[in-house]
Amino acid sequence: MNADIKISFIDNIDKISASDWQNLNNSPCPFLRYNFFNALEKSESASAKQGWQAHHLVATNNNDVTAVMPMYLKSHSWGEYVFDWDWADAFKRNDIDYYPKLVATIPFTPVSSDKLLTSQGHVNELFEPLIEHCQQENINSWHILYCNEIRTALPEDVYQRNTVQFHWFNRDYETFDDFLNTFTSRKRKNTRKERLSIIEQEIDIRQLKNNEISQQDLEFFYLTYQLTYLKRGHQPHLSYEFFKQIVADMADNILLIIASHEQEDIACALFFYDDSQLYGRYWGCTKHYNNLHFELCYYRGIEFCIQNKLQSFNPGTQGEHKIQRGFEPVLTYSYHWVKHVPFRMAIKNFCQQEQQHMLTYQEQCQQVLPFRKI
Repeated sequence: MNADIKISFIDNIDKISASDWQNLNNSPCPFLRYNFFNALEKSESASAKQGWQAHHLVATNNNDVTAVMPMYLKSHSWGEYVFDWDWADAFKRNDIDYYPKLVATIPFTPVSSDKLLTSQGHVNELFEPLIEHCQQENINSWHILYCNEIRTALPEDVYQRNTVQFHWFNRDYETFDDFLNTFTSRKRKNTRKERLSIIEQEIDIRQLKNNEISQQDLEFFYLTYQLTYLKRGHQPHLSYEFFKQIVADMADNILLIIASHEQEDIACALFFYDDSQLYGRYWGCTKHYNNLHFELCYYRGIEFCIQNKLQSFNPGTQGEHKIQRGFEPVLTYSYHWVKHVPFRMAIKNFCQQEQQHMLTYQEQCQQVLPFRKI
């Protein structure tokens, strides 16, 4: 990195202007917008109290902001989706502090993007400055999650991890049937049967975007969002105030799909989108109906992409049930460094073994996709 560039860390997004942030943000991804991070902090969904202390990296040259990387000091590993609980447990068993750690990510949002916002330079140019910062401070590791693949050689003590997500790709389909026609006969029949069951159960579905989402709609969504977490024994990560602010500030990037039965709302799914991608984020229901999750979270999203000529659809993490519905396995990338030298070889070996496992898993998933052989 240019020697004239000064790197500092800020503990509040207010310490950088929205214009400086957005001037560096060349990505269409809605989760990288200043408004998204601002809502996370202002609603205290990502805050020191929640174990997400803002520690955003800011690079300047002659007082001009040249780069920003959203980062957080973490006292736990919740809400990251690149799981390092085993690492933390190993440190604990040896009476070594694993936290605090420094994480570059979009809180609670496992979406791949270039986490460094800049008009020049690459994320790997920050490896050494980040190592130096952690060495000087009481920070035991750094992690850059869900970023673009780094194709150059990595420093000896920086390790790559991979996970597999399932994404849908638009191959110039004109209709949902065009997409289904790429399936084998049995898989095509199964999908049509699932979609028909929604009609047979007399479920009505409405799609809301831009400024069509009312306060009543948002309140129902948040009820189902809470229920999804409470059913698993967890408190929801994001507050109602966060969603209220997002709907107000980013209406052009939000799609809310609500299902009702006998004029009673029963389920909904919230999506974000930009000019090329749809992102499925949150689902919840007050009553269970067969195949309703598949209809709201997958099939309606695919239809939206086809109708709006979006290139791809990221429905969220995990879920092998997505494969038979036409979502293809893709690798994600993250990069990691730990301060404690004796643990580095064990972590390096773990990452290498995990990487091979993920490559094998991706290949196995590709073998069971529902598409006809050409």
